Amino acid sequence: MVTNPYQRFEREELILRDELAIDRTRLANERTLLAYLRSGVALILAGVTFIHFAQDRWFRMVGVLCLPAGGIVMLVGVARYRTMNSKITVARRQLTPATTPLPQRNAKTGN
Repeated sequence: MVTNPYQRFEREELILRDELAIDRTRLANERTLLAYLRSGVALILAGVTFIHFAQDRWFRMVGVLCLPAGGIVMLVGVARYRTMNSKITVARRQLTPATTPLPQRNAKTGN
């Protein structure tokens, strides 16, 4: 089992596309964290609402259960984010900057 997907490539074979893929993965990881946090806050707000407006005891219990569930969802999201972020950072460190710079454009001619 390969723990690092970039081990099968030579360092010189990695190109800008690979670096951009890691950047997209980092952004996706951040979006996932925000989704976890949003879901956790929604559960907490639902719990508070259920407790406040509940007439029946079982409905109030659902609200009480939503409160810790929201906190747990948020903690799981943060833990997952930190785990994935450390893996992404390791992969990013293994990349070397491109050896050939992009051609510079001439300001006067636009070429």
